[in-house]
Amino acid sequence: MEMLTSPSMGLHSMPEEIQHPYTKFSEWKFKLFKVRSFEKTPSGDSQETNKKKAEEVASLDKGTVVQMDAAVPMAEKPLLAQPALKDNKQALEKDADNVKMQENAAHQANLQQLCRICGVSFKTDRYKRSHPVHGPVDSETQGLLRKKEKRATSWPDLIAKVFKIDVRGDIDTIHPTRFCHNCWSIIHRKFSNAPCEVYFPRNSTMEWQSHSPSCTVCCTAHRGVKRKNQPSNLQLSKRLKIIAERARKTNSVKKQAQVKNKNLMKKIANCKKIHLSTKLLAVDYPADFIKSISCQVCEHILADPVETTCSHLFCRTCILKCLKVMGSYCPSCRYPCFPTDLESPVKSFLNILNSLAVRCPVKECDEEVLLGKYCHHLSSHKELKGKEIYTHINKGGRPRQHLLSLTRRAQKHRLRELKLQVKAFAEKEEGGDIKAVCLTLFLLALRARNEHRQADELEAIMQGKGSGLHPAVCLAIRVNTFLSCSQYHKMYRTVKAITGRQIFQPLHALRTAEKALLPGYHPFEWKPPLKNVSTNTEVGIIDGLSGLPHSVDDYPVDTISKRFRYDAALVSALMDMEEDILEGMKAQDLDDYLNGPFTVVVKESCDGMGDVSEKHGSGPAVPEKAVRFSFTLMSITIAHGNENVRIFEEAKPNSELCCKPLCLMLADESDHETLTAILSPLIAERQTMKNSVLLLEMGGILRTFKFIFRGTGYDEKLVREVEGLEASGSTYICTLCDATRLEASQNLVLHSITRSHAENLERYEVWRSNPYHESVDELRDRVKGVSAKPFIETVPSIDALHCDIGNAAEFYKIFQFEIGEVYKNPNTSKEERKRWQSTLDKHLRKKMNLKPIMRMNGNFARKLMSKETVEAVCELITGEERHEALRELMDLYLKMKPVWRSSCPAKECPELLCQYSFNSQRFAELLSTKFKYRYEGKITNYFHKTLAHVPEIIERDGSIGAWASEGNESGNKLFRRFRKMNARQSKCYEMEDVLKHHWLYTSKYLQKFMNAHNTLKSQGFTIDPEQSFEESLALEDSLEITDSMEF
Repeated sequence: MEMLTSPSMGLHSMPEEIQHPYTKFSEWKFKLFKVRSFEKTPSGDSQETNKKKAEEVASLDKGTVVQMDAAVPMAEKPLLAQPALKDNKQALEKDADNVKMQENAAHQANLQQLCRICGVSFKTDRYKRSHPVHGPVDSETQGLLRKKEKRATSWPDLIAKVFKIDVRGDIDTIHPTRFCHNCWSIIHRKFSNAPCEVYFPRNSTMEWQSHSPSCTVCCTAHRGVKRKNQPSNLQLSKRLKIIAERARKTNSVKKQAQVKNKNLMKKIANCKKIHLSTKLLAVDYPADFIKSISCQVCEHILADPVETTCSHLFCRTCILKCLKVMGSYCPSCRYPCFPTDLESPVKSFLNILNSLAVRCPVKECDEEVLLGKYCHHLSSHKELKGKEIYTHINKGGRPRQHLLSLTRRAQKHRLRELKLQVKAFAEKEEGGDIKAVCLTLFLLALRARNEHRQADELEAIMQGKGSGLHPAVCLAIRVNTFLSCSQYHKMYRTVKAITGRQIFQPLHALRTAEKALLPGYHPFEWKPPLKNVSTNTEVGIIDGLSGLPHSVDDYPVDTISKRFRYDAALVSALMDMEEDILEGMKAQDLDDYLNGPFTVVVKESCDGMGDVSEKHGSGPAVPEKAVRFSFTLMSITIAHGNENVRIFEEAKPNSELCCKPLCLMLADESDHETLTAILSPLIAERQTMKNSVLLLEMGGILRTFKFIFRGTGYDEKLVREVEGLEASGSTYICTLCDATRLEASQNLVLHSITRSHAENLERYEVWRSNPYHESVDELRDRVKGVSAKPFIETVPSIDALHCDIGNAAEFYKIFQFEIGEVYKNPNTSKEERKRWQSTLDKHLRKKMNLKPIMRMNGNFARKLMSKETVEAVCELITGEERHEALRELMDLYLKMKPVWRSSCPAKECPELLCQYSFNSQRFAELLSTKFKYRYEGKITNYFHKTLAHVPEIIERDGSIGAWASEGNESGNKLFRRFRKMNARQSKCYEMEDVLKHHWLYTSKYLQKFMNAHNTLKSQGFTIDPEQSFEESLALEDSLEITDSMEF
């Protein structure tokens, strides 16, 4: 007899794990109904309806339980209940997934009504105008960009430039795909000068998040609306079942649509005859691997593969056909995709693809060949003419190589069919004018890619006017001849009017050419990132005080300073030397693909330029002093094996052409506070670059660079300023050792280098804190002349230029004293000394053509220090003994001078380098005996350094002359010329122009163009305006390939 139990008893007797999931929900619902009925009694009608519904639910529950009990015995109930419940759980999970899919679809539909940039709804616009985020720009914007000569052709590029948003990685389920007309107007205002009263409605751009229960996109419609109490609906399970059934139907419809869509795409591609099937693979690869190397449109092996922005791979012809027929979206994920977004995959993937082994589909040929060599193998079948066979999409040549990278013979082989077609068309339509057809095709291709400047040049060539000089040549001519903007423009218009041809390029072409040569153009990266330095690489000329923190107690800095960021300037200098670096690697038999690490040695120079004032208008000229900080790339080495190979070394390290300006300031070099305030951020950047590695793409390969900074290009005055030492007239005579003036005069030769930047910092702390509570004299003797905080690290060395000038000034004094016979009468008046000086000046002007000067300079020093000068001075001196002493002193000096002046004494003067110690010892003996009246108890700074420290510095650095500040000194005259060239009302803009043109003056890229131009000019090469069109074509480099084609 079957026992009929009540529903409640039967269900409560089962374990909780296998109870029906709706049971507890129904009980909870009835309890909630009872509680609500006690709280508030509903009306009669509602009570009756609730009772009916409750009875219906109860009867349904009873019916289901009775049927279960009747059909299944009691012993088998627990065994059969568990799989049924599992099926119910799976159905619930599917229903929940379907609900999520519907919510995501609603969320995506809401996104399509919002602006991608500002988040404003399109309904706020009266005309409901919107524009696609991905795709080419509209005609109006394209016309504006042509006027402004901008190369951006797609909306993602413009949005990235204006709003700093990268929309290429957008996802449709998170980001809207269109933007409003207000943001479109803001983009137009950015690139046009017309006034516009359109403003961005937010403080920043919109940040989009994925869909969530608290989604702001979907919940905006329900904000502020109070939800009404609604009567309980029918059972939730019924609704979920209906939703699940609908989801299954929609999924089946979608699958059918996807199958139809895939078949349609295969019909569109229609590439069975030109693409290889995956069945021809010689190896049975896994399905996932075959899917990764096959096109997702035609399902053949990838031929000429391209990658979309959503990282899907297709054959180039297949994806182009699909985009043209089905719309601008990816066939796999329907992400927006355009032909301009297609890129070639990485080389590693192409190498794997070309290394796949495939079976030859030709009958009676079972050979297995690599995919990369399939075309070559197919061409060996001579009997296949006229038969249909699989052929690779790239006929002729290797698919990995671009057409322009091939040899001329390979180019002819690849283009042979096109050549015949063009020849047939030209003979039929254009009377055999093949050159006109090719030029027109090239012109149309340039116009289609918005490269209108090159198209204008080509059109000028076709019209017989000629494209003229390269913009870089025109820029080099303007910079090297110091022409202002108005002067160059006047020359440009005059030449164009006289010759009827555009030989020189307009100013806007020069400005475009100079952008690639200035710092801030090339992207780079530091690892680890530089501390307290921005990661932005597009940094040009900045204010010299930009990195200075201001507070109430700071020193008021009232000056004008402009500089480049140190790391951006180094990157620009390296890219300017890209050809030299690659040629140096080839010269050392190194592979071009070596990525380093490269070690770059940088020489730093800083010097005051004196009075650089320019008188503009009436009134007296106000004295104005300036300081320039510059650097020179001395050498570059690369680690190869266990040794460092030098691939570049500056041939003329003391030339102004290689001394690149980094910072210009209108300040006095003796103003310690101003100098510290301006150079401190620059020194902080240098300090962080010492412990980091630069990642820079050069020659298409990412390479690493390390930097070594050597501050050697400082004169005596500036070294004492930046290292915190006392002035040059103090007791401590030398910046290299701790010797006093008395000790240096008593021992002229035997000294060694003892000072360093770290030791000077320690001595400054002792000077500041006085930990031993000493008196002023005792403390000064302890710190050895350090009286201020050192803020620039310098290398202990000798500035060869100023050493030569200082020693020449001292010889000039010796000549005066020998004329006045001071060795006999040491006590003389100032009037007598002035008389000796005037006598010496007159005699030198008469004999040596040396005009008297107020202050010793380099040219005067070079002419003064010679044997001819000594012979001329000896005519004014009585006594053969004094003549011999002077001649020997000058002879010894002239033997020592090449050692510290040459760039590489070991190669240029090895004998004098070996004799230097003996010559310096003999020179010191003469000073202490024959010229004792001048050097008893005292000696000059440069004589001390010349006699005591030169051998030690050369043993450490290899040279003194190469590390001098002569290049920085030579740049002083350039500053005055560039300032005159760029004279403007505002000194701030004037300094920017001076810094920019001085940097361009040192560009090796422009120097090569200028040298080539000067060579042609010296050979008598001129451009004849009357020459014929055929002769002018022969001079144009852009038509070299076209002329070489043999039709």
